Amino acid sequence: MKSKLLALALLAGSSAFGARVFLGFGVGVGVPYPGYYAPPPVVAPYAYAPYGVAPGVGYSWIAPYYYPVGAGWGFRAGYWARPPYAGARWVAPRYYGGRYYAGGWRRR
Repeated sequence: MKSKLLALALLAGSSAFGARVFLGFGVGVGVPYPGYYAPPPVVAPYAYAPYGVAPGVGYSWIAPYYYPVGAGWGFRAGYWARPPYAGARWVAPRYYGGRYYAGGWRRR
């Protein structure tokens, strides 16, 4: 009986260190890949900056744009903004090749 238990223990132990094989598959359920979104509804209406009515020196006009919200899109109207640091420039958000690239302030 002891020899059978010992043989069983050795056999079980050796299989624990053997090669392992894993097979898997996935089924999509309509959840997009992170960072990929459906195209925005329409081209954002372009609003020209009111000429000469900036709220102060150094302000930049941020044109209107769409941004992803959950499974849909939100709209942000144009506005005046002050750069957060010296030498900053605004890069507009864009949608290209099925992917949304967030806009923001960048160094020049």
